[in-house]
Amino acid sequence: MSQQEIKIDWLEKMAFKAEVNGHEIILDAVSEVGGEDRGPRPKPLAMVALAGCTGMDVVSILRKMRVELESFSVRVVGDLTDEHPKQYTAMHVIYEFKGKDLPMEKLEKAVRLSEEQYCGISATYRKAMGITSEIRILES
Repeated sequence: MSQQEIKIDWLEKMAFKAEVNGHEIILDAVSEVGGEDRGPRPKPLAMVALAGCTGMDVVSILRKMRVELESFSVRVVGDLTDEHPKQYTAMHVIYEFKGKDLPMEKLEKAVRLSEEQYCGISATYRKAMGITSEIRILES
């Protein structure tokens, strides 16, 4: 087993600076709660982590399958509780592909491999909430 570690440093008001893999991310809150909206709030970054993890897997798998994409997007819709601590109870992942004559069976296989075998974020989140997905092929 290995470990990863991050550290965030408080800047001022509600802003924090995180360094992740040599890249800086500023986290902040909206002015209504004392922030200056200098960066994203932390909670949506949980959805970014899922989208990035599965998206990178899918692109890598499809390359190996020699599937050429014109474009590819991953959307994540999270269901958040109204009461504190506000937490995600479910996430829905929407894979949006664009390209010529895309083979649905290969898209489905790439998504399934990511969701069931490769994406560590998906594996972690599935222990805490329901995760569903769908594939959309957009007009070229």
